Amino acid sequence: MKKKLLVLMLGLAMILSFSLLTACGSNEEAAPEEEAADPVAECAALIDAIYVQEYTDETYAQCEAAKAAWDALTDEQKEQVEGEEASPDYFGRDTGDASKDDPLNQDDIGENELLVVSFGTSFNDSRTEDIGGIEKALQEANPDWSVRRAFTAQIIINHIYARDGEKIDNVDQALQRAVDNGVKNLVVQPTHLMHGAEYDELIGTLDGYKDKFETVKVAEPLLGTVGEDATVVNADKEAVAQAVVAQAVSESGFDSLDAAAADGTAFVFLGHGTSHQAAVTYDQMQEQMKQLGYGNVFVGTVEGKPEDTAFPAVKKALEEAGYTKVILRPLMVVAGDHANNDMAGDEEGTWYYGFVNGGEFEVEGADEAVDTGAGLGADNVNCQIEGLGRIEDVQKLYVDHTAEAMAQ
Repeated sequence: MKKKLLVLMLGLAMILSFSLLTACGSNEEAAPEEEAADPVAECAALIDAIYVQEYTDETYAQCEAAKAAWDALTDEQKEQVEGEEASPDYFGRDTGDASKDDPLNQDDIGENELLVVSFGTSFNDSRTEDIGGIEKALQEANPDWSVRRAFTAQIIINHIYARDGEKIDNVDQALQRAVDNGVKNLVVQPTHLMHGAEYDELIGTLDGYKDKFETVKVAEPLLGTVGEDATVVNADKEAVAQAVVAQAVSESGFDSLDAAAADGTAFVFLGHGTSHQAAVTYDQMQEQMKQLGYGNVFVGTVEGKPEDTAFPAVKKALEEAGYTKVILRPLMVVAGDHANNDMAGDEEGTWYYGFVNGGEFEVEGADEAVDTGAGLGADNVNCQIEGLGRIEDVQKLYVDHTAEAMAQ
């Protein structure tokens, strides 16, 4: 009996030991649970991935993936999207109806092509009115030529395709389309404001295709040749100055520029600014305003380059001249991101906010913020968000530049 009891106890002990060993082994081999993927972070990462200037064979697929990730989010999750460049506005901001825009990427071009090259904008209404306005004027003036479009900003091309499904050619794609269609005579009309960095890049890309056409001609950008210093102006700058001032005065409700001055109102035309040597163009435009007798017109730039076009310098000059009211308007072909955000945005750091509230203003590249003094108040600051491209006289200037190039 004692022997049977001993055997039973030993058996139970072995079973218990085996169970403990098995349990321990199972714990060691069990993989830890993976953390659930964060769809908001994934969407932000996909947006950041297409916020690039380089085009690859994967670009369109990346754009589609970013849109699919956005569409899969709830409304609450969409408000949480944040990345290096990503934000709820990337897909969520209403900038107008993209279907009203013609990307001008059709084939069947024929032998003569007029390629209109712009920096581009993701603001649908501005693209239709400003860039589209120029393209339509050029087509009307040149019925025997096929007008096509190219943008130099791949970041913008990606944004438009990801959000709206509209494909716009970059410069390489547009030139290759011309080659594939058997174009013999190519005229390129840049809508760029000046001979700046974007224009230089365009010429560099075009050099690789020149031997693929019988003739290639490049028309002048809007403001024509740059000139050596701030005192050099030309007929193009004069025409643009007169056109944008006339349009701004008309939109403001004043009978004349002098009437606005008598009311204490100044106009500030805001360009992009650049560290390129063509930056002197902005000072030339200010000189042109002076020569035309436009004493209550000032030229500024978003980037504050040249320095005298930075917000603190412009605000000081305006107030020293005795003006207490301001109308802001872009000196840009397109009323896009800079016009809507950097100029007319109501958050700290914009030109609208600076004129309304005064105080410290951070200039790009400066070591510290500049105290700009008291603000003018919201009742005394207004914005006109319209690009140069929709002004008829500006469109005519592009038509003239194209005609000059064709006649070379």
